[in-house]
Amino acid sequence: MYNKTVIDHFNNPRNIGELGNSAVVGEVSSPDCGDTTFIYLDVEDNIIQDIRFKTFGCAAAIASSSMLTTMAKGKTLEEAKQITNDDIVEALGGLPEMKIHCSVLAADALRKAIDEYEQSHS
Repeated sequence: MYNKTVIDHFNNPRNIGELGNSAVVGEVSSPDCGDTTFIYLDVEDNIIQDIRFKTFGCAAAIASSSMLTTMAKGKTLEEAKQITNDDIVEALGGLPEMKIHCSVLAADALRKAIDEYEQSHS
């Protein structure tokens, strides 16, 4: 059902956990399946210096969150905002159609965290 990249990011998630008190957090939950993703950002000079996640959900949701963190780290906030769920699915080498919604959680949580940062620093 899942390819090697998805299984690798599920079994060996990158950037898992929380960041310190200075981090901003974006949280998104799916009303359909109950999965929840938290994205933690440490931003300096509008560049994502560190990014972490906690996801309570299926293998696809965890793998999507892990892949997203590798894609966003080191990017400007504007560049990171451009990452879509389609980008995440493509980077993972695909997801089963019924699991595509899991990649949306990661992308949406990233945008929420960026919005939170921008509101607190405007």
